[in-house]
Amino acid sequence: MTDPNRRVRVAAAHAASPLLDKNACVDKACALIADAAADGARFLVFPESFIPGFPMWNALVRPIDGHDWFVRMARNSLRVDGPEMKAIADAAARHGVTVSLGFSELSPVSDGALWNSTVLIGADGRLLNHHRKLVPTFYEKLTWNAGDAAGLRVVETPIGRIGGLICGENGNPLSRYMLMAQNEELHAANYPPVWPFKNPVGAPPFDLADAIRTRAAAHAFEAKVFVVVSAGYLDDAGYEMLAEGDAEREAILRASPRSTSMIVTPSGEVLGTPLTDEEGLVVADVDLGSLLELKQHHDMAGYYNRMDIYRLQVDRRRPQPVYFDGADSLAANDGPAPAPADLTESDTPALAAVGTNG
Repeated sequence: MTDPNRRVRVAAAHAASPLLDKNACVDKACALIADAAADGARFLVFPESFIPGFPMWNALVRPIDGHDWFVRMARNSLRVDGPEMKAIADAAARHGVTVSLGFSELSPVSDGALWNSTVLIGADGRLLNHHRKLVPTFYEKLTWNAGDAAGLRVVETPIGRIGGLICGENGNPLSRYMLMAQNEELHAANYPPVWPFKNPVGAPPFDLADAIRTRAAAHAFEAKVFVVVSAGYLDDAGYEMLAEGDAEREAILRASPRSTSMIVTPSGEVLGTPLTDEEGLVVADVDLGSLLELKQHHDMAGYYNRMDIYRLQVDRRRPQPVYFDGADSLAANDGPAPAPADLTESDTPALAAVGTNG
């Protein structure tokens, strides 16, 4: 049960990625962790695909012209057990901050397979959860694979029970309900800097900031949680790199509405100062002890549900490209091949080993 007197300071990074430069992204992530800690924050959320940046070029160039972009993206994506992730885990442990990090993940078995992923890193540097976005949205399919449910988990931490979803997943009713049903208290939501859906030049653009706030408020209200929204920011270097001197591309990017970062309460109130047009940290104190009373009103995973009528069944097995049987196959592959298994059985030890204290 939630401690009635528990308060925690949380933060959302509204930050530009040094686009397609994973080392610079890691350095910036570590610096932002230090900044959040200096402000007293114990939980920090990063934007979608903060490392190495969001693949916006998919909206701007023809697929037949996008191969070089993909190669650069793949070469700057991270493996979960790689040195870049360890550097961020070490920073989290050094500053005592729990971190939700958005990144482009490189498959351990293929240099051309990527996922849009997040990891939750504990304040001791241990990787607590690893989620891959279930469905790449629209032109994201040109970069990322479909994910799985292994990381759709709420993790018990010293500061609260933390879950999270990536971008459009925050509008997926079943994914959100799955987190509600695990007694989520803090929800991390992350987004890209801009989202060109249709050509905004000369037409009313899609209001991305309003859509983000609507999604955040809906989940905060229905789940009775605090939602920490972190969105990317596109700086001048990013505009120039993506436009490549093409005036039409730059006009589309400049006309596309910016994303926004904010912290939202179960009543829909926005805490702190939301950021849209400049980089920085959105910081606020939240009272997790206030959540219990709200569940007397609507408890979607408790009494305000009819579990005798509805049933949600989720397969958490993480798919593998190949499954080996027999001693000869195992010997030929230098050890046991990963079998289809729950995250608690297969992924957690590997994740924990990345952390300082793991």
